[in-house]
Amino acid sequence: MQTALIAVGIIVIGCFYLVSPQRILGTFGLKPPATDADTRAWLRRKGIRDVVAGLVVLAMMLTADWRLVGIALLVEAVIPLGDMSIILGSGGSRSRAFSIHGVTCAVMLVVGIWLIHAILSVTTVRKEEGQ
Repeated sequence: MQTALIAVGIIVIGCFYLVSPQRILGTFGLKPPATDADTRAWLRRKGIRDVVAGLVVLAMMLTADWRLVGIALLVEAVIPLGDMSIILGSGGSRSRAFSIHGVTCAVMLVVGIWLIHAILSVTTVRKEEGQ
């Protein structure tokens, strides 16, 4: 359930960047850039990235085992870590960098590790019971 909420949350944020990039940009943690069409196009790239990241997790939830979903979350945790690093390196809002992107990264790491550990624990128990 937590994994689906993470994926859907990422998709929703991505949709906001696609539909109204100027409106959602203030939540990212950087000063809003120019309001021209080129800037909006660049911001929409983030929207597509977020939608795809969420869809990858949902697709894996439907087609793969939970261990692979956990691995996908660990890999995708690089995205909010990168966003946080960009904000901090650019002199953006430290509070938003840590409270939005840092927390997102941490949650993805915890849930990813939990899924991998839970599956490995179940597999170990089943092997021990079968011997």
